[in-house]
Amino acid sequence: MRILSALVLVWATLLGCGEDAPSRRFDADAAMTLLEHQVALGPRPAGSDASRTLADRLRRELPSGRFQAVPGGLRNVVGTVEGREPERLVVVGAHYDTKDLPGFVGANDGASGTAVVVELARTIRPREIGPTVLFVLFDGEESPRGSESFARDGMRGSKVAAKAYDDAEVMILLDFVGDRDLSIPREANSDPALWSSLRAAARRVGHAEHFPAGQSGRVIDDHVQFITRGVPSIDLIDTNFPCFHRRCDDRSAVSERSLDAAGETVLELLRSL
Repeated sequence: MRILSALVLVWATLLGCGEDAPSRRFDADAAMTLLEHQVALGPRPAGSDASRTLADRLRRELPSGRFQAVPGGLRNVVGTVEGREPERLVVVGAHYDTKDLPGFVGANDGASGTAVVVELARTIRPREIGPTVLFVLFDGEESPRGSESFARDGMRGSKVAAKAYDDAEVMILLDFVGDRDLSIPREANSDPALWSSLRAAARRVGHAEHFPAGQSGRVIDDHVQFITRGVPSIDLIDTNFPCFHRRCDDRSAVSERSLDAAGETVLELLRSL
């Protein structure tokens, strides 16, 4: 038995699973489990009971999880993984609320980015990478029911976070990253140099096909709040998602393979910063 245990330890070390080895690769199965939990809560518009229930769980899931107050009784959820160079800061974010539409559960639009961000935070070990990483889950990204201006009334959580963390080196936003036919060219507002680094990371982990060359149109999203404060930022968003703000954005619209592509790529990017 002792010989068998020793062989298992040697084999685990060779595979990169020993105590002193780098952290495991991205766990897409765990991310999908969290996505499914969000969808099971039903619609989660900002300030709703379902959204607040989800926020309580997300705070527990994130390392050093805590709330950040957002006007209107809303709450960002923030976690931290300390890097080897704590004076350097990177923000990785997603929004966890859903559009306030009847029956809309936002499997891709809300749940996918949230699930990947949480699993990234659970994967990276302290001091494994250079910069400290703040994982921020934004509340109130969607504008309230009846609003006619997303730019004015939406992105409520990221407006608070961008002001608080305007010393970040870069900001990485994950939005529509779970749809089955995942293809994310550079969104036009996204920083070209940082996006080039993301595509290089995708090539290294075998997911280049999900991040093709080319450019999509400009998207007003949470990353724009950081851009306006001088923080180079990128938005992972598949703008061709056919179920945008439709009830078909449910569990059937997303895939674990897509979550894995986004998670592995961003994990590799963070390790290269």
